[in-house]
Amino acid sequence: MSNVQFLNPKAEVLKKFQALAMNINAAMGLQEVMKSNLGPKGTLKMLVGGAGQIKLTKDGSVLLHEMQIQHPTAGMIARSATAQDDIVGDGTTSNVLLIGELMKQAQRLVQ
Repeated sequence: MSNVQFLNPKAEVLKKFQALAMNINAAMGLQEVMKSNLGPKGTLKMLVGGAGQIKLTKDGSVLLHEMQIQHPTAGMIARSATAQDDIVGDGTTSNVLLIGELMKQAQRLVQ
């Protein structure tokens, strides 16, 4: 007999949906930050370092390099976007926005 006892037999399924929802929220949060940078009328972001240094930028690659991203999914999205910029030289913000929209559609399909 197993030492594991289930109080709720659907608990594992619920945990999967909660993890998926957290990953989707992380992707959409990163998308919200980057959304206003896109295009010629994109807004500047002010980044403040730990020592008080200030940097103004509209470049998605610089933003992703300077941001301290804690969530693993958001970090993976940032790494894929910066890899796009390293190889092609452009498309960082577009890459983040595309992944965010794909995650939104995935959320709609799961619900």
